[in-house]
Amino acid sequence: MARLTIVQAIQAALMEEMERDPSVMVLGEDVGREGGVFRATEGLQEKFGPERVVDTPLAESGIVGVALGLALNGMRPVAEIQFDGFMPPAWDQIISHVSRIRTRSRGRFSAPLVIRIPYGGGIRAPEHHSEATEAVLVHTPGIKVVYPSTPYDAKGLLISAIRDPDPVLFLEPKRIYRAFRQEVPDEPYTVPMGEARKVREGSHVTVVAWGAMVREAERASEIASSKGIEPEIIDPRTLSPLDSEAIVRSVRKTGRAVVVHEGPRTCGMGAEIAARIQEEALLHLRAPVVRVTGFDTVVPLAKLESHYLPTPERIWRGIREVMEF
Repeated sequence: MARLTIVQAIQAALMEEMERDPSVMVLGEDVGREGGVFRATEGLQEKFGPERVVDTPLAESGIVGVALGLALNGMRPVAEIQFDGFMPPAWDQIISHVSRIRTRSRGRFSAPLVIRIPYGGGIRAPEHHSEATEAVLVHTPGIKVVYPSTPYDAKGLLISAIRDPDPVLFLEPKRIYRAFRQEVPDEPYTVPMGEARKVREGSHVTVVAWGAMVREAERASEIASSKGIEPEIIDPRTLSPLDSEAIVRSVRKTGRAVVVHEGPRTCGMGAEIAARIQEEALLHLRAPVVRVTGFDTVVPLAKLESHYLPTPERIWRGIREVMEF
């Protein structure tokens, strides 16, 4: 069993699925000869050739449109959008066509495609390289949205996504691509979409976080624990479908909830999760749900990025707020 980083786990999943199924292919900007801007597809073109690992023009709408056409004609494409901030040109294809093809065709067609997206901030990148707009994606019916936080989950969820009969947007927390290693099985395995993971057992407050924010929540929990407060951390892993049951079950136990995400606060995933907690666990709440999020502004450049992204200290303040209510 190898100890892999998240980016190595993604590379392993792609390699194994391409070996297993000749209909699986990769396309995107610089995914072939360069191995992708983060080297997640390194070595694939040498092994499988330029017909299955295709370097595309700088045209996100074209990448997703071609991937949809391939999926409708027997292939299982894995398209890469180089950075999350490059998503808007592809939204027309995703929202108008990819997400609707099963409904539009009354079930005659499905689109078994994956769109991989290095996601979120924290790498001191220029403009259009650090966005977190998962709420837009989750708000679009007909697609699944997956957001792993560990190497083990990254490999297992990507394999599940590739094998799924419908389109999956696979968000990758680039901030922690190489931040740590974890034991990952050498053989292919799947992690089911729609099932949350309990990261930390606790009894005083539930912290819901995903992607790179899971590690920040863990660090905040260490601060809380030193002060006698034991948070329970839930990582949804899949934002659509969302495992509401796991979140509500935890909140019913702890009576308090803090939701953490990088994206803007207004109409973010935190608002949806808070609403579901209100609907299903209101009488168990001892305090209002607190959101620790990005701000309703454009992601700032490097010097201010640390003020925009949730930090362990900000999350701890959210935990303290619900505990002192």
